[in-house]
Amino acid sequence: MTGQRALVVEGGAMRGIFAAGVLDSFMDNDFRPFDFALGVSAGSTNLAGYLCGQRGRSYKLITDYSCRHNFFNIGKFLRGGHYIDLDWLWNIAYREYRLDAFAYANQSIPLWVVSTNVETGKAEYHCADAENLEHLLLASCAVPLAYRSFPLVNGMGQTDGGVADSIPVKEAYLRGARHITVILSQPRGYRKKPPRLPAFTHYALREYPNLAAAMINRHQTYNESMEFIDNPPADCRVDVIVPGEDFAVGRTTTDPKKLAFGYELGILQGQAYFSDQNRVSSAELKIRKTGQEHCAVK
Repeated sequence: MTGQRALVVEGGAMRGIFAAGVLDSFMDNDFRPFDFALGVSAGSTNLAGYLCGQRGRSYKLITDYSCRHNFFNIGKFLRGGHYIDLDWLWNIAYREYRLDAFAYANQSIPLWVVSTNVETGKAEYHCADAENLEHLLLASCAVPLAYRSFPLVNGMGQTDGGVADSIPVKEAYLRGARHITVILSQPRGYRKKPPRLPAFTHYALREYPNLAAAMINRHQTYNESMEFIDNPPADCRVDVIVPGEDFAVGRTTTDPKKLAFGYELGILQGQAYFSDQNRVSSAELKIRKTGQEHCAVK
């Protein structure tokens, strides 16, 4: 199969602990066979740590910083602040565990960070460099309403990339990928349901009607991506790494035992995937050497 190989990582706030484990396992095995990567929200921050070679950074962000009362704080929100205070999180991460911009600039896998344009309600895909990386990650993670600001990218307000394209597998395909590895934050078979209070979304985002429409229709775009994953084009292979049904982490879970279990589950799944890929690669190499092309492993 010709074409490029892409790594796509879904977001999901604290559910990103699973992808953190998978990617740390990849780092343990020096597994970097990808031509490019696409990340959404927490998936983009997980990918940034992976590409910078900072094993454990995402684990620290999720299990420590994101569990402090400074981050999820309903009282702060009711007083006019952020419920999900990304400003606080970015500031403490900047001081104590900043991304290694030098390492990122000197590695070879481009990272495309997904955000949603608040005026159009459409997904935008930004290629990160060492200078704009942290700001693009902020834009991709800025959950509407829970984070009251819209970070500017190229002069346009942006918000959570998951609103318009939660799992950018189609975008990876359009960019030339024909072997796509997807790390999801929900068990296999999950489908998103329509919002319960669409009228509230319309009202709360009345100044941004296209963004409101994108949020209300998010389940449709999400489920379309899942359909692509389950039934990819004939010229495309999609590998899926998912947590099991026993993965009990939600978007705002701060229970240390549940987070630790989710991370270890990711480590195990990442190791299993690496071992499988290594086995397949070895088999294919043996086939090429013996000339038995008809036995190629799929």
